[in-house]
Amino acid sequence: MRFFPSLLSLTQVTSLGLILAVPSLFLTGCETQQTKPLLSPAKAAKQANNTWFKAGQTSVQLALHKPIVTETGKAKNIILFIGDGMSISTITAARILAGQQLGQTGEEYQLSFEKMPFTGLVKTYNTNQQTPDSAGTMTAMMTGVKTRAGVLSVSSIPNRTECSARSKAAELTSIFDLAEDKGLATGIVSTARITHATPAATYAKTTERNWEGDNKLSAEAKAHGCLDIAQQLINYDHGDGFEVVMGGGRRYFLPKKYIDIEGKHGKRQDGQNLIQIWQHEHPTGQVVQTQAEFNAIKTKHSGPILGLFNSSHMQYETDRQNDIAGEPSLSEMTAKAIKVLSQNKQGYVLMVEAGRIDLAHHAGSAYNALTETIELSKAVQVALNNTSNKDTLIMVTADHSHVFTMAGYPTRGNPILGKVIGNNKKGLPKKDFDLDADGLPYTTLGYTNGRGFAEYEHSHNASIRYQTPIEAGRQDLTDVDTQDSGYHQEALIPHSSETHSGEDVAIFASGPGAHLVTGVIEQNVIFHIMNYMGNLSKQ
Repeated sequence: MRFFPSLLSLTQVTSLGLILAVPSLFLTGCETQQTKPLLSPAKAAKQANNTWFKAGQTSVQLALHKPIVTETGKAKNIILFIGDGMSISTITAARILAGQQLGQTGEEYQLSFEKMPFTGLVKTYNTNQQTPDSAGTMTAMMTGVKTRAGVLSVSSIPNRTECSARSKAAELTSIFDLAEDKGLATGIVSTARITHATPAATYAKTTERNWEGDNKLSAEAKAHGCLDIAQQLINYDHGDGFEVVMGGGRRYFLPKKYIDIEGKHGKRQDGQNLIQIWQHEHPTGQVVQTQAEFNAIKTKHSGPILGLFNSSHMQYETDRQNDIAGEPSLSEMTAKAIKVLSQNKQGYVLMVEAGRIDLAHHAGSAYNALTETIELSKAVQVALNNTSNKDTLIMVTADHSHVFTMAGYPTRGNPILGKVIGNNKKGLPKKDFDLDADGLPYTTLGYTNGRGFAEYEHSHNASIRYQTPIEAGRQDLTDVDTQDSGYHQEALIPHSSETHSGEDVAIFASGPGAHLVTGVIEQNVIFHIMNYMGNLSKQ
């Protein structure tokens, strides 16, 4: 039997101040040999004083003191954050941008959830697709069952858009159904329409994610009595119903002749005003549609809250100040939801979605995708500041990834939204942009497919707008401000909308049961972790 020699002698280990004692001997058969020190004491001391070396030692020390909670059924509260479409490359780029916004080079920065003690990877495929959609992936997290793309909280037995006895029999129980039936408070918060796939999976059972309002239902669905998603939210009958619902999507709750507070028509064809129906059924409830109404919410001993802040999706965080009636940020909604839900002494389950990360990627806008991710980081920090890791399990993950890439060899600290400037032969930053084979500069961030294949026009107000492609090939970005909020990154393959991708996504966790997310897990396992640690049903 042969043992490999140690890399460092005991003398070196001591001089470098390392934690682990590594033997200086190796065995070959029954013989022993003494290894020579690889570094002199002077060099070892110099290495030990290196900033990166010290940081590595600190990291090990922190890991050694990482709390591992093994108790079962001890999570009084559960908060699940979903960065819709938040790929690992999105996290990396957002981390760099957040650091650069603070005057740092960026690469060394950490988003709030990256500091959580436990991390894993999640496989995202649907039962019928390698690359998934949000409906199937969120269903897996909400019900513990993987299913088809496009369906919400139903198994893979019925076909998509099928409305029949078979689809009714395939309905699944969500983590929120269990929590409400057990007497816990529940809340859903999203910057997307509250009827959109991710938030809808918490309460709706349907074979078509696009049936957000009755105007979207097929003739077959109407004939067989299938309900639209907005109607299902109003009819939700588990426990006392959701204590907090905040997001966009007013149009599917209002009749088409109704004009809302921001001048937008409703979409419902049945003439029902679901907001009024909800208010009638919850006389102590609070309906809020503006920033001012949000600020005035009574959080103590309040009734349930229905917040619908936009006709469609809520604004991107960077555009929020332009909203007509004003709307709260994701971090503000998170703080308010926790204050309301924490009044329930039995505990609560809360889902918070940064829904516009996904929508920004579909549009090929890295600027908005990254700034939405940074806002998600702020919302997670709000949750960490207002809960205890002794009784609150917090998990942060994504439902799927995107074809979003970081390319080239930019120098350290190069603007993440900028064009690539590499290093010269001496390892120092160049003065000019790196060029492709055609002699054109290119950005660090890009997409495999999407609308960015089209030619750009640089207008006087520095915003970038799409035009019909005139010729194949890349455009000259030399004089284009790629860091402008209106710029949309280039794409290799022309497509009406950039697509999801199928690789694993990250998951971060703290609190009771956080250690269960380590390794590579199937997406439906997330439900079972919440169910087990929250003791919501018999296993």
